[in-house]
Amino acid sequence: MFTGIVQATCKVEKIIEKAGLKTFEVALGTELLQGLKHGASVANNGVCLTVTELRDNIAIFDVMEETLKLTNLGNVKQGDLVNIERSLTYGSEIGGHVLSGHVHTQATVKTISHTAEHYNILLEVDEKWLDYIFYKGFIGINGCSLTVGEIEGNCFWIHLIPETLSITNLSDLQQSSLVNIEIDSQTQVIVDTVAKIMARKFAD
Repeated sequence: MFTGIVQATCKVEKIIEKAGLKTFEVALGTELLQGLKHGASVANNGVCLTVTELRDNIAIFDVMEETLKLTNLGNVKQGDLVNIERSLTYGSEIGGHVLSGHVHTQATVKTISHTAEHYNILLEVDEKWLDYIFYKGFIGINGCSLTVGEIEGNCFWIHLIPETLSITNLSDLQQSSLVNIEIDSQTQVIVDTVAKIMARKFAD
């Protein structure tokens, strides 16, 4: 489990293509490496990956073909920065909201509005996911716990503060960039439960 509070952006030093997967070698700082062990879970752009090897300041992850297809890790290149968060430990402060590291879909950057007063991004998602996206609700974007802004059709705004921009890779986004989306699990359960109850009611 994760909190959606990104701890650092880390450089992908090397990507090795293998049959059915890619191996990512990611340079983690000393603080992130402290106590990290083989088999630990680490979120990369919001995707829960397992540490398969540790070497000096490098953590190595195998990314399966299905994950590459469903998330923006398939577009990551050597030298890119990925948002990193280590898994939640018992007793840790949850500053964001609980994330599983299982990406539901991707969203496309439609517009970036950057002025001296604000930094806003308009994201477009497949219409079927809008049932779970609410104004002022929680959402995970590239592993960042964020609050949903205004909704326009099948698009929604996010409003970023300087701190978020400084410690994540969201400041690197451009028009047409793809971001990983994790829907808030509690919202999904509530919406799906209500839909089932209503479907049964009208079926009677």
